[in-house]
Amino acid sequence: MRNQLLRSTSCAPAVLGILTCNPVCSGACVPAACNLSSLATLVLRGAVFACISLVVACAPVRVRETPAALAAQQAREAKLAPLVHWTLTAHIGVSNGKDGGSGDLTWKQDGDAFRFTVRAPVTGKTWTLSGDAGHAMLEGVASQPDTGTDAQRLLHDRLGWDVPLAQMRMWVRGLRAADASAQVRYDEHELPAVIEQDGWRVEYRDWFVDRNPAMPRKVFASRADARVRMVIESWTVDD
Repeated sequence: MRNQLLRSTSCAPAVLGILTCNPVCSGACVPAACNLSSLATLVLRGAVFACISLVVACAPVRVRETPAALAAQQAREAKLAPLVHWTLTAHIGVSNGKDGGSGDLTWKQDGDAFRFTVRAPVTGKTWTLSGDAGHAMLEGVASQPDTGTDAQRLLHDRLGWDVPLAQMRMWVRGLRAADASAQVRYDEHELPAVIEQDGWRVEYRDWFVDRNPAMPRKVFASRADARVRMVIESWTVDD
């Protein structure tokens, strides 16, 4: 970035409207208008470089699993996994590479029973997916409720949303799902930064670190073209 600033300064005489021989800008004596254009280009490049540097500097540190991080995660899971009565509110966005949707989400979990309610931000239209391990009902999309045995499939077939509900029930709390192996990377606080499981990549961009144990604030899950993003506003644990 310092080189960019030095280059911009070296073009400064052109602003005064004189001819100048400037190898940095053009390598020849050129009119002020050309030098002014080069100055603008270089300043823009410097600004872009500064923005990229800032993003890199602010990116979370991700480390592979260490004994200390694994022990901390196992302690979180031992404390959180038994707590099966909870509610979160969040903004959710879902896309599949072509279509998508978003809204304000209230997700209430009571053991295997759940209630997943989404309110559209503009129209205010609300739909609810509810059920348990073997039954699901989708209300508010069609004139009559849709029912099925698989909540994830019902959501996909009726709305085109690819949301792995069974796994998200664990991932949304920063836990590994129990039905498959997982690879975990951690941040500098020994909290999960990335969980890769069942072909999904789940990124944790922010945490409620004031809670004990800490709970996720931003959860971004992806697999191929499927994207599920949650910015969680509140957690309530009833156990």
